[in-house]
Amino acid sequence: MFRSFGLYSHIRANRIKSVLILCGFVALILVLTYALNLVAATYSYSDRYLTTGQIMALASRSMREDWIYAVAFSLTWFAIAFALHTRLIDASTGATVPGPAEQRRVFRLLEPLCISVGMPTPTIKVMQTDALNAFASGLSQGDASITVTTGLLARLNDRELAAVLGHELTHIKNQDVRLIVIAAIFAGILSFVGQITVRILLSSGGGGRDDRKGGGAGIAIIIAIALAALSWFLAILLKLALSRRREFLADAGSVELTKDPDAMISALKRIDDHAQIDNVPSLVQEAFIENPSTGFSSLFDTHPPIAARIDALVRYAGGNAEALIEGPLPAQAPQPLPGPSSDAAPSGPWGQGPAHPDALPSPGAPGASQGTFIPTPGQPLPWGPRKGG
Repeated sequence: MFRSFGLYSHIRANRIKSVLILCGFVALILVLTYALNLVAATYSYSDRYLTTGQIMALASRSMREDWIYAVAFSLTWFAIAFALHTRLIDASTGATVPGPAEQRRVFRLLEPLCISVGMPTPTIKVMQTDALNAFASGLSQGDASITVTTGLLARLNDRELAAVLGHELTHIKNQDVRLIVIAAIFAGILSFVGQITVRILLSSGGGGRDDRKGGGAGIAIIIAIALAALSWFLAILLKLALSRRREFLADAGSVELTKDPDAMISALKRIDDHAQIDNVPSLVQEAFIENPSTGFSSLFDTHPPIAARIDALVRYAGGNAEALIEGPLPAQAPQPLPGPSSDAAPSGPWGQGPAHPDALPSPGAPGASQGTFIPTPGQPLPWGPRKGG
């Protein structure tokens, strides 16, 4: 249904799928609310003989009002999580302002990319680690920041670093950070409520009711546990799937900004197998440009494999699968251009000039005709005839 035939159709298809995934989170919250209503209906009518169908009908009737409480609870959770988001990242990563040389290098590469898309330049931060990684943070363009590791700055040349910065800038431009935070909050709500529901029901043994009185109550409890567990599991998978989609989009966005797919491919190859950073929360790991696989057939991976990302860049952006850019690293300072020698002054179409502008003789002084070009009346000029002359 969402086949992609080029870079821009690939971006569009992934955006549509991301919206569908977010809709899936909303559906799971409603499913979990229904499971809670099943439990409430079972306990509320414990003194009456009700079939499973009757209990489910009561739960459906309660959903007409209870969805409002579910939304209010979710909004409150959202407000708290949004307020603590930036503090959590700053405290967990220890990112600091870079030194002058690092600041100049990153800013020199980042500012033209920001100008090209009409964005303010994000704050630049550095994380002290030998790992090769980077991530964007901030819930809006006004408070956005891009954090790079010292290992990334040391190992990548300017073309590769520009590609990585373009990747993170795309996350900010597409509001991916906000999207990932929303997904994490959804998953947190479903995980918290789902675990609490399952543990209460399991610890109470289905409410300790006499099934001879309750009729279908036991089956209703089993359905509620199954729905809560399924919502919890699917929320985790949807969150990870959303994160993986955004990485493909950010790679494509970097190519759109830099017009250099080979640089993105080369950067991913250098980052591969050197991106592991321990002791950071899962929300930060999901924002990394690369988060190594956890196994389980990639089911719980937050990022697509590097090989799959390179393949997408080759197929949709025209990149070279074998690209590995060799270039001067930042430690190799550029050599200054040779200046004019003391005994040879620069020359031009108007003759030999002096060694330094301060040495220009005044018109009419001895040697002025050798140091500067002073035309005499009627003499043709090297750049054409004088107007009106």
